Amino acid sequence: MLTPTEIIDLLRPEYGDLSGRCHDDPMSELVMTILSQNTSDTNSGRAFSRLLVRFPIWETLMAADPTAIEEAIRMGGLAGVKAPRIKAIVEEVWNRLGSFDLSFLREMPLEEAKAWLRSLPGVGPKTAACVLLFALGRPALPVDTHVHRLAKRLGLISPRASAEEAHELLEATLQPDEVYPFHMSLVKHGRRICKAQRPLCAQCALSHGCPSAVL
Repeated sequence: MLTPTEIIDLLRPEYGDLSGRCHDDPMSELVMTILSQNTSDTNSGRAFSRLLVRFPIWETLMAADPTAIEEAIRMGGLAGVKAPRIKAIVEEVWNRLGSFDLSFLREMPLEEAKAWLRSLPGVGPKTAACVLLFALGRPALPVDTHVHRLAKRLGLISPRASAEEAHELLEATLQPDEVYPFHMSLVKHGRRICKAQRPLCAQCALSHGCPSAVL
C-alpha cells in the first residue's frame, strides 16, 4: 500500500508541484465553502460574485431578508438551504466578535480553531478545514467526495469510514507541509482519472500500489 508521501510524489509529475497558496480572507472562504456544497466550482463562484455585488459588505448581508440572499445565490443551487445558513453564520460571527475578522484562528491551537468554526451553525469538518487551509494556511485537511473516495480505494482508510471520520484519520498520517498537496493532488486525480464511475486505472500513476486497481 502506498503512503501519503508516496502518493504526493507519484502525482507530482501529473499535476505539478502543489504548494499552499492562502488568500488571507477567512470570512469569504467560509461563505464560499457553503456556496460550493453540492454544486460545481463555476456555479458557486458565480453565486459568490453575485452575492458580493448585492451585499458588498457583510453588515448589509446580515441585515438582509433571507429571500434577497436566496435570489442573489440562486445560480449556485440549493439557495433555499444555503441562504439562511449563510445569514445565520454571518450573524453568529458578528455576535461573537463584533467584527468579521477571523484572522485570530491563525494563532489558535489547531484543534481549538476547528472547534470554534464547527460551533457555527451548519459548519462541519470539511468547511472548517477549507477555511483553515485555504485562507489561513493551517494544516487542516478537507475531505471532499474525491479525497474520501480515493482514500478508501487506496486503502488509506477503512471502506466503512465516513467522510467525517476520514478528516482525523487522514490528517494524522500527514506532515503539516503535506496537507495541501495531498488534498489538491487527490482532488485533481479524482476528477481526471480515479472517477466515481469507470476509473481509468490503466492511466493511473498509482495503480501499482492501489489495492482497488483493475488493469
